Amino acid sequence: MDYKNHKISFRVWGRQALFTDPVTKIGGEKFSYQVPTYEAIKGIVKSIYWKPTLIWHIDRIRVMKPIHTQSKSTKPLDWNGGNTLAIYTFLQDVEYQVEAHFEWNEHWEELAGDRNFGKHIAIARRMLERGGRQDIFLGTRDCQGYVEPCEFGKGKGFYDEIDNLDFGLMFHSFGYPEETGKPELVSRFWMTNMQNGVIEFPSVNESAGCLKTRFIRKMQPEKPFKRGENVKSVEDEAKELGL
Repeated sequence: MDYKNHKISFRVWGRQALFTDPVTKIGGEKFSYQVPTYEAIKGIVKSIYWKPTLIWHIDRIRVMKPIHTQSKSTKPLDWNGGNTLAIYTFLQDVEYQVEAHFEWNEHWEELAGDRNFGKHIAIARRMLERGGRQDIFLGTRDCQGYVEPCEFGKGKGFYDEIDNLDFGLMFHSFGYPEETGKPELVSRFWMTNMQNGVIEFPSVNESAGCLKTRFIRKMQPEKPFKRGENVKSVEDEAKELGL
């Protein structure tokens, strides 16, 4: 089955966003990338709809509004108690169009009976129409986001007439053992490029060398899900939604 012929596309927006470079997550300062990371958008899609049966893949995003940043003083909790002073640099007034598709997680044979493509895509689209199954956050819980269905490419984007913008080396995503089938946690980086307002993400399964992978640590996969026990079947979920 050609999964890429069955995609969801949606508009996501919010007052502010913080797509943090993992390097800046340690310590009191946080500085947002200028554009969302693959991992951040994947988190948004999973908040719309996710089950361990499937893996979401982000195909591309379109930046609709001009990139603006604003630094704010905050008082996050200190590990030793009390609060500390920090400077966070947020993106302001953001809006993106997103196109994504899912594929089966072949490493979860326990859920093979849950691989009903038509039901999953129908539920995903229904959840998108409802604004997501869970709250939408733009990189952090401090940044509330909103989603609604859209036609990718429709409407005027601020960067439509700019042929090329390079953002340098950026964090792409994490590779977890539950999705890769390997007993390790890795991080992925890539040279990010935007053409006419659109960022095309390389697949996590690509072999062209676009992604630079870095080993973090050994990690064993956790498989706590079993269909019919602690995972409701996709047929039952669809029936509850009238699909």
